[in-house]
Amino acid sequence: MLTIVGLVLLLVLSAAVVLIYNSLVKLRILTTNAWSDIGVQLKRRHDLIPNLVNTVKGYAAHERQTLESVVEARSRALTATGPGQQVQLEGELGRALKSLLALAENYPELRASENFKELQSQLAEIEEALQNARRYYNATVRDLNTKIQQFPSNILAGIFGFEEKEFFEVEEAERAVPKVQFE
Repeated sequence: MLTIVGLVLLLVLSAAVVLIYNSLVKLRILTTNAWSDIGVQLKRRHDLIPNLVNTVKGYAAHERQTLESVVEARSRALTATGPGQQVQLEGELGRALKSLLALAENYPELRASENFKELQSQLAEIEEALQNARRYYNATVRDLNTKIQQFPSNILAGIFGFEEKEFFEVEEAERAVPKVQFE
């Protein structure tokens, strides 16, 4: 009788270990997949930028510094590794793109260009998809990190080497509320 109870307990404990381990693996894979989705949207954004720069260049050739800063920011963003560096470099790229789009305000013929309008529309679509991908990634990171810290899964996470992931957080400069001034 005692051996049957012992076997049942061992079986239940083994099943619990398997279930917890599998849930940790699933969350790790979801997090990796979500990070990949961010990469896809960033690639779309990076691929669009040369077209946007070339379109603006045709109308505002003497705005060389702004155009170069966008190209340089894009090049740096392509070299980013990990969420922390990615956030920083993508923030720089975002600010450079905002400068480029603000530059268009000085050129009515550029704003009227169908090509520029289409590129702006594509960029807005990509930014929305990127925001959704970041939100999903952060949700999967939250779930994984929670599972890694909760008992009893924290014991198995330590044994099997599961590590917490870093959130994709917005830089402080991006959080600032834009100033609106009427002249």
